[in-house]
Amino acid sequence: MNTNKTARIVGTLFLTAMVGSLVGGIVFVEPFLTAPDYLIAISENETRVSIGVFLELINGIAVLGIGALMFPILKQHDEHTALGYLGLRIIEAVFCCAIVISPLSLITLSQEYVKAGALDTSYYQAAGALSIAERASIAGLLIPVFLGLGALLFYSALYQFKLLPRFVSIWGFVGATLILALNVLLTFGVEVGSIGMVLALPIISNEIFLGIWLIAKGFNPSAIASRSAE
Repeated sequence: MNTNKTARIVGTLFLTAMVGSLVGGIVFVEPFLTAPDYLIAISENETRVSIGVFLELINGIAVLGIGALMFPILKQHDEHTALGYLGLRIIEAVFCCAIVISPLSLITLSQEYVKAGALDTSYYQAAGALSIAERASIAGLLIPVFLGLGALLFYSALYQFKLLPRFVSIWGFVGATLILALNVLLTFGVEVGSIGMVLALPIISNEIFLGIWLIAKGFNPSAIASRSAE
């Protein structure tokens, strides 16, 4: 596979991952998990939750694909960087897929909850709360850690190897740093409120821009050519 084609596929995967994560999680899944009577809400919206789960799985697959396709390109410059980035992306992809376990289990739990009717439903509510808490821990703490670390390594490599214009690498590096800072705040129980979105916005906008850039422009041909010649 030539480098230009790889760049277009990687760019498409960045955009796919962003759509899968934001649309799948924020639009289709989270509104029902955070509803006051979430078990009823999920049981009445099983199709929408299932669509969200599918999109989140697509996100995990896209994340893995990015790491795999970037490996041979980064390896031309530094094998350790390539292995490190691939490893971080694999771990992130595993966690991205793991978070779908919660909504899938809640679909089944919500069906049993509705069947139980006026009978004691405390068990279902406790099980549901535990499932949501597990998802929140992975989505809110673990995924951002490996996303941030992977992005730091990725954009450092892009900057060092001049694979993209420097401003893209600096933008991404700053975004990754802010994501890790947000993660530290959440870990220590600091209420961030709307500041959380402000800290996340740079990396979100950067990866959207990066995806479009790779599709339209690809990697710096002179940087690729120089390594191929060596």
